[in-house]
Amino acid sequence: MHLKIIKNEEEHDTALKTIEELMDLEPDPGTPDGDKLETLSLLVEDYESRIYPIEMPDPIEAIKFRMEQQNLKQSDLIPYIGSRSKVSEVLSRKRPLSLRMIRALNKGLGISADVLLQESVARESEERKIERKKHTIPRYEVSG
Repeated sequence: MHLKIIKNEEEHDTALKTIEELMDLEPDPGTPDGDKLETLSLLVEDYESRIYPIEMPDPIEAIKFRMEQQNLKQSDLIPYIGSRSKVSEVLSRKRPLSLRMIRALNKGLGISADVLLQESVARESEERKIERKKHTIPRYEVSG
């Protein structure tokens, strides 16, 4: 296989098959086959990141996922978020995460700050609904 930028699914499939064949050979790094395996892997990674981008998770879903991973209860989040009521409001999307909460969750639970800094998907959706209501013209029926 000639090494070049992967541009379609057929080239992607061919590259994956070649990678599989090369991996079966278990080439040493720095050898021609090792270099080809490394280069093909990078080309496949580039193609997949362009064609199948992975979106960051919603911040609240990320918190809930970490809770599940670490078997945490809502009360375990009090040191990071504040009172029991604040934890409940954040998890039910009634209260946005503050910068202090984001820093604490990042440091204490290892949740990416990039993920936590995003607007919550549900919050954005609610804000769009509110904005749409502001711009909706009421309909009046005319009876005649």
